[in-house]
Amino acid sequence: MIILWTDALIFFLILVLILTVFSLRKKEQFIRPWKKVTHSRTAMVSLVILLCFMFIGLLDSVHFKPSDSKQNEIISILDYWANPLRLTQEKSYSAPFSAYLYSKELIITENQIRSWGYPRLEYGASHLSDIEAEKMSDILSKAILGLCKGAGITLLIFFAYHYLTKLVFFSSKAVNTVFATLFLINTISYMLVDLSSYYHVLGTDKVGEDVLYQAIKSIRTGLVIGSLTTLIMLPMAIIFGILAGFFRGWVDDVIQYIYTTLNSIPGVLLIAASILMVQVYMANHQEEFTSLVARADMRLLFLCLILGVTSWTGLCRLLRAETLKLREMEYVQAAQALGVPRYLILYRHILPNVMHIVLISVVLDFSSLVLAEAVLSYVNIGVDPTTYSWGNMINGARLEMAREPIVWWSLAASFVFMFSLVLAANLFADTVRDAFDPRRAES
Repeated sequence: MIILWTDALIFFLILVLILTVFSLRKKEQFIRPWKKVTHSRTAMVSLVILLCFMFIGLLDSVHFKPSDSKQNEIISILDYWANPLRLTQEKSYSAPFSAYLYSKELIITENQIRSWGYPRLEYGASHLSDIEAEKMSDILSKAILGLCKGAGITLLIFFAYHYLTKLVFFSSKAVNTVFATLFLINTISYMLVDLSSYYHVLGTDKVGEDVLYQAIKSIRTGLVIGSLTTLIMLPMAIIFGILAGFFRGWVDDVIQYIYTTLNSIPGVLLIAASILMVQVYMANHQEEFTSLVARADMRLLFLCLILGVTSWTGLCRLLRAETLKLREMEYVQAAQALGVPRYLILYRHILPNVMHIVLISVVLDFSSLVLAEAVLSYVNIGVDPTTYSWGNMINGARLEMAREPIVWWSLAASFVFMFSLVLAANLFADTVRDAFDPRRAES
């Protein structure tokens, strides 16, 4: 088993979340808002989608060296399971569900007859002998088989849950919403799995690699950039923002000077300089990076670090302004008059009342960071070109859109996956924000 830096940080973040939930599981002020969240169908649907993305990202974060592979090759559990997609590389572009290449070539038949046409794919629809007569019926039969598999597994889980918990059918709106979403996701997933063994469902790119495989592999990159960058920026934003607003005076002046100075430096220049430093370091220490995966992982880690350092200032300003208002509230003034230590006032009175701002800002930052990766990859200072990411897919698709005929499926696939992740995160955060906001609490 190979543990990369980002793998270790991802599992550390999950461990912190589990310990936090375990420590707060019996506190009413923590349980009550989450009960409100479960009453929202939108929030539960978004949560299930986010958990599915996280599950795929975790599968792609467990790396190892296969015993039967070439030297220094590192793959993940997701790569191993997706071998039908990973190992079926064609010659060049092919459209979704196509059996032919997308561009005409000179074809030489067995009788040495030369013609100008579209060559057959090596893997896609190779099991068909008469494509025109068999293709549509074959796709429909495999799609229906996949839908039945996904529906059967979801129903089996639902009946098992009903039997174990002794629930009456349709008694819980949250349970019904979760299983309805799982039903939809499982049926689509199994349909794609069955079809992907015989067709390139979303086509192939310039080098013949399956676009669906690229889009799925890019999930981990989006989650790493969003979550690890947030983990880096969140402590600085909370600590500096609350201290600046509560103590004011020279403390406020110093913190304002720090984030004002940092904001005056163009973020793109900082990112470009840090990426250049990483590339120089890796070039001078090649013995430490013996595989492309390790090199790409180090560049991804430093990109998260520099994004975290440059993105905490906005949340810090919001928390400073909110703390300036809260410190003048009656309950804070009363606590100070009674001699309550300042650290207790910050922990018990200030911090809980700014968490709704923290939550919504973090999720918005998560969404913007996922989208920013595409922009950074466009100017070639994002993740490594060998890393699967939606940004690299969009960067490659910008030239494909100028082709005739147009190659649209790489851009469409990256857009759909990125849109699903960002939309689910925003909708879920909006519901959680409303539930945890003390000013929106129901009487």
